[in-house]
Amino acid sequence: MGKIIAFSNQKGGVGKTTSAINLSTYVALAGYKVLLLDFDPQGNASSGFGFEKNVIEKNAYDLLVGEVDVKDLILPTSVKNLSMITANIDLAAAEVDLVNTPQRESVLRKALGPVKDMFDFIFIDCPPSLGLITLNALVASDEVVIPIQSEFFALEGLSQLMNTIKVIKQRPNLNPDITINGVILTMYDGRTTISKQVTEEIYKYFGNKIYTIPVPRNVKLVEAPSFGVPVAEHAPRSSGAVAYERLAQQFLKREGK
Repeated sequence: MGKIIAFSNQKGGVGKTTSAINLSTYVALAGYKVLLLDFDPQGNASSGFGFEKNVIEKNAYDLLVGEVDVKDLILPTSVKNLSMITANIDLAAAEVDLVNTPQRESVLRKALGPVKDMFDFIFIDCPPSLGLITLNALVASDEVVIPIQSEFFALEGLSQLMNTIKVIKQRPNLNPDITINGVILTMYDGRTTISKQVTEEIYKYFGNKIYTIPVPRNVKLVEAPSFGVPVAEHAPRSSGAVAYERLAQQFLKREGK
């Protein structure tokens, strides 16, 4: 049985998509079958793998509102064992299109059902919001990974995400079994006092849920999407690549793999 994991934080610019792209890459390179679902209307994860998101005919929008076989949406990437379902701005319309749909929070869970067993992991890159799209992702997921930027506003608004997860757990018709897989510290700079202070606060809040490998600020991580490849292909020896490779190892260890 595959496991579905959402990458979520309603605060933008925290390295959420970067984490989804690169963790999925290194888990796939470790030999596990991975599906990355781009569930953000910005489509940055799709661009990060070189897909022309506005050219692909069927995508995540059709997964939610179209009568389409999910298997027809899955595309291979340049990374062995890693497949993808792309997204573009059309997905934003799904918020409106689903309003009158019965059990609208569970549409994605039903849609992914037929392929859950085809993959070891399905990673979902959520949008930086807590609307109906993110709610669908959380209801469909077994676990949540929360990327947090090691900067002053890191914890701002995080309580809203935690409250949303709490509500989802409390409602039997949504997803009472969802848990927090872990927290990834991103854009970390150990030379600055603020990074250390914020990290201390995050540890107080999440304790052993935090992955002990922080992701440093690294220009190669920023560059890689412009080449349409993950950092493992763009600059495998960079500090960012090494951090995500070690993160993937820690992730798999936690998963008992």
